Amino acid sequence: MAKKKNSSVKTEIKTAMVLAAGLGLRLRPITNKTPKPLVKVAGHTLLDHTLDRLVAAGVERAVVNIHHLADQVEQHLGNRKDLEIIISSETDEVLETGGGVKNALQHLGDEPFYVSNADVLWLNGPTPALGRMAERWNADEMDVLLMLHSTVEAYGYTGNGDFSAEPDGKLGRKLEREVTPYLFTGVQILHPRIFEDTPDGVFSLNVIYDKANESGRLFGVIHDGEWFHIGTPDGLNQAEIYMGQRYSGMRHR
Repeated sequence: MAKKKNSSVKTEIKTAMVLAAGLGLRLRPITNKTPKPLVKVAGHTLLDHTLDRLVAAGVERAVVNIHHLADQVEQHLGNRKDLEIIISSETDEVLETGGGVKNALQHLGDEPFYVSNADVLWLNGPTPALGRMAERWNADEMDVLLMLHSTVEAYGYTGNGDFSAEPDGKLGRKLEREVTPYLFTGVQILHPRIFEDTPDGVFSLNVIYDKANESGRLFGVIHDGEWFHIGTPDGLNQAEIYMGQRYSGMRHR
């Protein structure tokens, strides 16, 4: 049996990767001229929403991969002075989520790191979500820790979920046509060792999740705040309405 981590011990995660190389096809025509990470919700870009959360959690270095309208994203990131930013340019082809992270491993170090999609927006519940994940992280028993959210309570989401979860947080993958209670939010902690013996070039992080699942080292934390999927114009509109009504001009809590 894996040794349980003392609940008072919090893993300090100083490095993160933000996946910002997507084409944003479902957000067209907005993304014809504006890269998806720079789409704004409540006057703040999705990319900055994510980076703000990471900085608040103690992250000091973020690797950001770029491809579509890359010059705009790189120029925008030049305005951030509160953390070190490393650009991972995918000039020739988009490497997808798994290939994008693996391509940047040299900048991410040997310790666990956060990874976040750039097309999601989350609001903290009673305690900051990233802090809850860092407290739950246990390198002795896991290689992957995903932030999950209730399938039926997500904004802008129309799918059937991704995972089931046991009481200890160990996850099971959704079977075909199955409806599961939790969706993957696009936010996670990964240990770099999980990328050993993975493909070179283009591949999805689903390869990583399957690998961790097979070895019993895939875990999750259930998010207790709001979560928005900004994948379509309708999802973007839902987020704008919610943020406008809740905060009435305040940036975000």
